[in-house]
Amino acid sequence: MKSKMQQTSELGSDWWNDSNDHEELQHAVNEGAVGATSNPVITCAAVKNHPDVWLPVIDKMIESNSTGSEDDILWDLIDEVGKKAADILQPVYEKTHGQKGKLSLQVNPKYYRNSGLMFEQGKYLASLAPNIAVKCPALPAGIAALEKLTSNGICINATVSFTVTQAVAVAEAVERGLNEAEKNGFNIENLTPYVTIMVGRIDDHLKRINQSEKNKVEPEIIDWASIAIFKNAYKIFQEKGYRSKLLAAAFRNHMHWSELVGGDIVISMPYEWWNKFNASDIEVINRINDPVDSEIIDKLSNNFNDFNRAFNEDGMTIEEFEFFGASKHTMDTFLNGYDEFIQIIRSRMINR
Repeated sequence: MKSKMQQTSELGSDWWNDSNDHEELQHAVNEGAVGATSNPVITCAAVKNHPDVWLPVIDKMIESNSTGSEDDILWDLIDEVGKKAADILQPVYEKTHGQKGKLSLQVNPKYYRNSGLMFEQGKYLASLAPNIAVKCPALPAGIAALEKLTSNGICINATVSFTVTQAVAVAEAVERGLNEAEKNGFNIENLTPYVTIMVGRIDDHLKRINQSEKNKVEPEIIDWASIAIFKNAYKIFQEKGYRSKLLAAAFRNHMHWSELVGGDIVISMPYEWWNKFNASDIEVINRINDPVDSEIIDKLSNNFNDFNRAFNEDGMTIEEFEFFGASKHTMDTFLNGYDEFIQIIRSRMINR
């Protein structure tokens, strides 16, 4: 009997492991995963989950780089973990002639306001392996960096993205970048740009608003917000023929998988989630084009202005992306997670 993940793939939706943890990723690839994602927070989690593997590596890096800062060691480690994860995905990359098997590596979250720094680091990250996709936030400077990276023949993935407006803005930037890359003589056949919508994080944002307003809307209604947003973005991407592929990430419930199956998309699932889904009795059928109930849409629209901003194609200006509640909360999480990673490096460095 085929697993739920195998059925997902057969219905046309790719799935990734939402971590570059090597043990998890190898298991995922064995089960049919065709990609993986990472960021400093995810890599930090891999270190904490396997201290026996990675703390000696950190210690060795500290010893061999006597003048290196905490940040230098951190990024040396991210490079090391990333290259190994890319190696695990390399057979998928080769089998699909570069169309799948990508590992997303994220630029330093501290650079989120500086497109030049993101571009330069993105070029370096892309040089680590042929199957790297560079992640930058779908905020003003990040979108500029994503366009420039694409124009230089580098595969990208937009993150810190929650809204239809952000997804469309990135897709338009990527189209410009792809056209420029072709003009510049780059081979774009293996460029498979990804545009993430962090489905769980937009639901989280609306639930925080709901809680501050004394829970006027049932949480199970809010769970449909991200589904409606993602499906609307998918419809627009199909209509406009964008060459970018939407990616769902930041899982909170099974609908972030089950309601999106059937789309020409990527579903990036944490290890524990896709294993849970495989063991479930949820029917795997094509639901991507099934509309969200209009009464649910109306309730969300009438109660949450930020749902309207996220759902509508013209819901925000690019200048507003950085100050959208979900963006601020996620960047704060990323930056705090980076600081936690630095603390691990600092402790090993000082307490040798």
